Parts: sequence; structure tokens; C-alpha cells
Amino acid sequence: MKKVAVIMGSDSDFPVVKGALSELKKYGIPFECRVMSAHRTPQLAAEFAANAKKNGFGVIICAAGMAAHLAGVIAGNTTLPVIGIPIKSAALEGMDALLATVMMPSGIPVATVAINGAKNAAVLAVQMLALSDDELAAKLEEEKQAMIDGVIAKDKALQEEVAKI
Repeated sequence: MKKVAVIMGSDSDFPVVKGALSELKKYGIPFECRVMSAHRTPQLAAEFAANAKKNGFGVIICAAGMAAHLAGVIAGNTTLPVIGIPIKSAALEGMDALLATVMMPSGIPVATVAINGAKNAAVLAVQMLALSDDELAAKLEEEKQAMIDGVIAKDKALQEEVAKI
């Protein structure tokens, strides 16, 4: 099974990134989690991206706030899919990171999830890997069914409460 790289621009992003790691672990996806900066360690980030496929990775998730160029730097140096997690900052509530992550030039795509959307980044990575892994695809189907069952149960409980009014 291919690994997922989870890279954050700063260790201060870790409280958000933990949501992605927990989700990957739930699906049994091997991962590596690293701190690299598009601005402070650009050569390290570029080298990691250039060697990621050779090193057994199938998807790269990048979390960054403010200028949030990490996902773009990684995407510019690999052919693997890159998923960006814009991290909420104090100054602009994460809009700066969202726009910096989503506004990529033609030919260098970054799939971008919601601000602080680490869990969805992991689910998207799992979906990408499941394209060539039937066991993983089955786990995704089970999880979707569990969500459906959960909503149906909540609706049933709500209807019982409404009937008492």
C-alpha cells in the first residue's frame, strides 16, 4: 500500500493536522508526518516532493497558514496528487491561506479542502488510494453506510421528539 505524506509548514499546525493523521490511521493507511517550510526550507521541500513517488508515497497532504505556499511548492516538484489544508490564522481567519492554496497556475493543481479541513483531506487521500485498492474502497463504502445509518437514526429520534410536541 502506498503511504501518505502529511507535511505542515509549522509545528503550530499540528493540532489541526492530527485530525488527518487520526483518519488515515482509522483506514490503516501508512503515513509520515513532517515539518517543512516553503519559505524557510524550500530546497528540503522540493527534494522531498521530487523523491516522494520513489519513496513509496501515493498522495501528499500539505497544511499551511498565512501565505500558504507549501502545497504549491510540493505540487510543482512532483506528479503525485497534492491536497492542501489551509490553516486558520489570526489575521485573516484563514482566507489568506485558502486563496494561496487554491489559486494555482495551470498544470500545477492542488486539491484544496476547507480551512482547517484536515479530516476531509485524509478522506480525499484515502479515496485517491482506493482507486487501485479494492479493500480500501470497501472500507470507504462501509464508512459511507455508517454515516447514512447515523443520519437515519438521528432523524428517527427527532421524529419521536417532534411527535411528543
